[in-house]
Amino acid sequence: MKMVHCHLFLLATIAIFHISAHGAMPPRTALADMAAPLPSAATDFLEAHNKARAEVGVQPLNWSQQLENATSRLVRYQRNNLRCQFANLTAGKYGANQLHASGGAAVTPRMAVEEWVKQKEFYNHADNSCLPNHRCGVYTQVVWRKSVALGCAQATCVKEQSSLTICFYDPPGNYAGESPY
Repeated sequence: MKMVHCHLFLLATIAIFHISAHGAMPPRTALADMAAPLPSAATDFLEAHNKARAEVGVQPLNWSQQLENATSRLVRYQRNNLRCQFANLTAGKYGANQLHASGGAAVTPRMAVEEWVKQKEFYNHADNSCLPNHRCGVYTQVVWRKSVALGCAQATCVKEQSSLTICFYDPPGNYAGESPY
């Protein structure tokens, strides 16, 4: 009798463990597919970019931790060594936008993207041109249809009362003669 009681207790324990392990938590494969929520700055960068892209019918970008890490290293270098001045982005393998703001006012991720998107008013999609004496390159990089990944970072230089925002895009855009969308 004692052996049967012990066996039933063990089965009941296994059944309880099985129910709580599978009933309260998602299966192991579902856990692997769940991504950690993005930090608010990343969400703000992504939403501002994707809003501009949606306005012209371009697919949304995805956040890239790799690109975020690369921009973070670059803005820290610019802050620590070059007082938040513009970075030289000509030799990079990614598309890039940057914004240098002086005067001490804080620049949010949304404000930076909105500043780049202001160039839209000078861009003529019908003939893929920019009005004379204006620039459109940061806007066209924001909406470049072939770019699928985004990563951005910001740094503040307190002494200089300035900040630097950089975003990388993969694959890059802004090829001469090619329309962004």
